[in-house]
This record gives sequence, structure tokens and C-alpha cells, in this order.
Amino acid sequence: MLLSGALIGGDLYLPYGDRLRSWLMTGLTPVYWLGQSPGNVAEWLGNVTASRDSLIEENEALESRLLVLERRAQRYAALAAENTRLRELLNASSDLDDRVLVAEVIGVTPDPLSHEVILDKGADDGLRKGQAILDAGGLMGQVVHTSKYTARAILISDNSHAVPVEVNRNGVRAVLLGNGDRDRLELAHVPDTADIEEGDLLVSSGLGGRFPQGYPVARISSVAHDPAEPFARVLAKPMASLNSSRLVLVVFTEQDQEDGAGADSGEGD
Repeated sequence: MLLSGALIGGDLYLPYGDRLRSWLMTGLTPVYWLGQSPGNVAEWLGNVTASRDSLIEENEALESRLLVLERRAQRYAALAAENTRLRELLNASSDLDDRVLVAEVIGVTPDPLSHEVILDKGADDGLRKGQAILDAGGLMGQVVHTSKYTARAILISDNSHAVPVEVNRNGVRAVLLGNGDRDRLELAHVPDTADIEEGDLLVSSGLGGRFPQGYPVARISSVAHDPAEPFARVLAKPMASLNSSRLVLVVFTEQDQEDGAGADSGEGD
């Protein structure tokens, strides 16, 4: 008791109390370390002797989380690509004077000889036979049949399809035919002396009243001249992505809108 009282008094009144306390704490550091060592040793032994089953279970859980995160990343990539396509369509529609409707390709016809696609818009959305469809690159085809909620469109690459076109550079007119190849179209009966060059842009001429004038259709990829033939063989590559476009624009001309308004009036009567 006397020693404790002396230490307390010395700590309060002597100038060396703080220094003495620091020496005592330094000397007791090994004691603190030894007091914590049993817990540290037990934790280390637990980590070393962890069962194989628990490690496998933890690994499977981590793999599951990784798959979930990868799936989300893929979905984000798909959303980003879709957003890009929508922006491209928005830019394309801003260049058109006609009203347009965005539709999605939801199917293709199973016949390998027929190049047709199914759209998710139909008669209830105002679609009618003969309307042109485009993607961000150019003309894709036209609507050939409509139902209440869907429509079927034929692509410009179909064997039975033809588009009146003109060379954007000089106005030379021709007819662009589908030949069953989605990456190659052919101009019909082009005179060997016609002023058509590789790289020329073909746009719809508007003749025949089926397609509005001025839409990009294809670009000349090759021009072959045969002295023994009266016509040159001219091939062109479609501007539209016929194989991959999922979002398309359905074009409503002034005539389509007048017909639609007349049909609505008739139904009201």
C-alpha cells in the first residue's frame, strides 16, 4: 500500500512521471504480445486446416457471382449497341422529309429462296402494302403484306424484287435487280456506253411510284465490259445491312398519310 501510494504521489507531483510510464509500457509490450498470441495462433491454425469442402463451396460461390457479373456486362454491351443503332436511325430519319415509324425485325421467312422479314408493326400501326423500309444505311425493301399486329416485308435482294434507281452523280437511270445474294445486286440492261463507274452511289429514282425518290440503295462495286455483249455487267453492294439490321424505319409518304386518313374516316362513317 505504501509503495502504491508513493507511486501515485510520484506520478502526480514529480516531473518524471510521464517518462516513467512510457518506460513501463515499453517493458510490458512483450506481455501484451504474449497475451494475444493464443488467439492469433488459433486463427492461423484455422486457416491452415480449413476443410477442402469449404474451399470448394467458396470457390463455387465466387464462380457463380462471376457468371452473374459477366451476364450483366454482356447485357450492358447489348444495350449500348442497341442505343447506338437507335441513334443511327434517329440521324437517318432526320434526313427524310416523310414521316417514319421505327419497327423491329422479329423473324425471317424459313424459305431459303425468299428474302423476307417479319416486322412487329402492322395495320393497327398504319402500315400498308408497298411502304418502303430502310435502316440507317439505306433502302432495305418494301412491305408486301400486313396483318393486325405484324407485317411482312420483302428485301431488295430477293430474286423477284426490282428497284428503279439513278446514279447520284449524273442521273443515269436503271433498274436494280435482286439475285438472291444479300451482299450483291445487279443493274439490268445497262448499255455498254453508259456513264457508270465503280463507287457511284445509286439512289431510288421514284419512277413507278413505289419508292420515294432520293433514298440511298446501293453503291457500284464493279463494272465489266464484254465487247461481244451489248450490255455491261454492273454489280452493286446494298447500302443497308440486310443480314444484320434489327431496327428499321417504315416510311409514310404524303399519299400513305392521306390514304390512312381516308380509311379512318371511312371506318368512322
